[in-house]
Amino acid sequence: MAREFPHDGRPEEPPDTATAAVSTRPVGTDGSHPGGVDRDPGDGVDGGPGPGDLGPDGAAAGEPDARHRLTALQGLAALSLDAMASVAYGPESIVLVLAAAGGYGLGCTLPVTLAIAALLAVLVASYRQVIAAFPDGGGSYAVARTHLGRRTALVAAASLVLDYVLNVAVSVTAGVAALTSAFPALYDDRTGICLAVLLLLTGLNLRGIVDSAKAFLVPTAVFLGAVLTMIVVGLCRTGPASTLTADGHASVLADHAIGVGALLLLKAFASGCSALTGVEAVANAVPSFRAPAVRRAQRTEVALGALLGVMLIGLAVLIGRFHLQPVAGVTVLAQLADASFGHNGAFYVVQFATMVLLALAANTSFGGLPVLMGLLARDNYLPHVFGLKADRQVHRHGVLALAAVAAALLVLSGGDVNTLVPLFAIGVFVGFTLCQIGMVRHWRLHRSPGWRGKALLNGFGALLTGVSAVVVTATKFTEGAWLLVLALPLTVLAFEAVHRAYDRIGARLGLGRIPEPPRRARSLVIVPVSHLSRLTCEALNAAVSLGEEVIAVTVTHDTPEDRPATEALRRDWELWNPGVELLELPSATRSLGRPIAAYVTALGARRPGTRITVLIPEAEPAHLWQRLLQNQRGAVVAHAVRRDTDAVICRLRFRLATGGRVAR
Repeated sequence: MAREFPHDGRPEEPPDTATAAVSTRPVGTDGSHPGGVDRDPGDGVDGGPGPGDLGPDGAAAGEPDARHRLTALQGLAALSLDAMASVAYGPESIVLVLAAAGGYGLGCTLPVTLAIAALLAVLVASYRQVIAAFPDGGGSYAVARTHLGRRTALVAAASLVLDYVLNVAVSVTAGVAALTSAFPALYDDRTGICLAVLLLLTGLNLRGIVDSAKAFLVPTAVFLGAVLTMIVVGLCRTGPASTLTADGHASVLADHAIGVGALLLLKAFASGCSALTGVEAVANAVPSFRAPAVRRAQRTEVALGALLGVMLIGLAVLIGRFHLQPVAGVTVLAQLADASFGHNGAFYVVQFATMVLLALAANTSFGGLPVLMGLLARDNYLPHVFGLKADRQVHRHGVLALAAVAAALLVLSGGDVNTLVPLFAIGVFVGFTLCQIGMVRHWRLHRSPGWRGKALLNGFGALLTGVSAVVVTATKFTEGAWLLVLALPLTVLAFEAVHRAYDRIGARLGLGRIPEPPRRARSLVIVPVSHLSRLTCEALNAAVSLGEEVIAVTVTHDTPEDRPATEALRRDWELWNPGVELLELPSATRSLGRPIAAYVTALGARRPGTRITVLIPEAEPAHLWQRLLQNQRGAVVAHAVRRDTDAVICRLRFRLATGGRVAR
């Protein structure tokens, strides 16, 4: 079971953390360090661990459980599925836009794809530098926070959060849509199937990102092998092997088109850039990699860019080679598989692999968003609970929050991918643009060798992604993109509200100021009792050890059915004579907690310098199901005292062992 320490807000660390450098950043406003113990990113030449940090097994000395962190290959499977799966809809987005210009437009598919591949190369090079400069993860948010200011960083974070959530919903619905296309009888059950897939992904990620990566290695390898083989086989053909999938389907190619305008090319470029979503995921999740985390993450980023670029260009070449025309009801990838392999088993392998990978592409969000939420929690923009890690290095609360919001989107959309697609990919372009601008400032400040060329590269990338963001938002505004335009500032406002709340809490707690020396106050312990038992004895033993004065209280009700129990307790107390006063608190109602809280309030008013503690004894059975048999009196009293008084609440657990033995 995951173990957490809510008293200090820090994730659990393994016993040996002596070699880790304690972070010098300010604590959270509840006195916590949501980010836990940090390594010093400045020790290594590339921002990674220094030469002395590696242990005999290649893991960093003191690194939290390297088994639960990613290798480069596992990172490719866990964090690149979104980008890999985009080849199923990226080229199709280009073709559908260019089809408005007829055959003239389709002839521009390869040039547009080459432009997207060039942008991909710029982004990969940029994010490779982001990984080295910001090894704690966070990607666009970390860059913007350092170089563009707090507000801009929150815009980048909000755009990434929205994109990650939408990626889960879109990926799951797209995968299920492929399934229901093959098996139409399942169409009416698509919402339930979407939720089942989401539940599976959530369960895998709660076990740790390494477990999810291992589970997805085979589907990823099958998909990559199928698509790359399809490209090679297709390039060896002089004509399509089959056109069976497109036969009988209406072409969406426009008639009487005679030219291709710049605006159409720009729109095709922006639509095709949906294939670039997920490129930033590796930079967001650098802490999830094994040491040396920076180098492993950089290798993963480069491998992702190379594979994605080869597939995009290869598919574009095949589209031109086979003179493919988009048709209603059949994907471009399906037509290419039919043309390359023919309508045989290999065709169905491509379709099945695409369906599985689309559904699993949501895992990219589960790998990147919880880490980003942990950074936001560290900076007091999200509740600190999102900074906690379980013992498998899992940001459990971030995973569950992502799953809950994605489930709500799936239910509201009815599992219809077309409802969600117009919102997809807009947020990530905002993050891309801010990240590139931030890296330009980074190079200008640090002026490392070759900084001008790097800054020029990032500036060019910022221009391209910024234009893409504007074009995509404008062209899809009426299709639902207005929701994202509204949600982005609202998310930023929510971050600000959380931050202000933590500031107020910090001011009340006096964080950052040296407090007064502790002083001793007279201690009074109040013990609620209802009968005599070993539990009562243990409670009084603890009370006399804690306080200078102890008062036992019992709530009495003047009704015929309650009088015998009250008289029996009074008689037994006198016979026992523990040396502690038993005070009866009459109550005209059946309330239990309010009379005790009212007495504590009155006592505090009479003794203003006294520290009052309410010690609530509770029996804890050995088995979970036996706890359902308890009357929950302790919880009722604790709630009333906490709500109405400032007294210290102490809940004494008296554990009951199995076999009639009592555990103390």
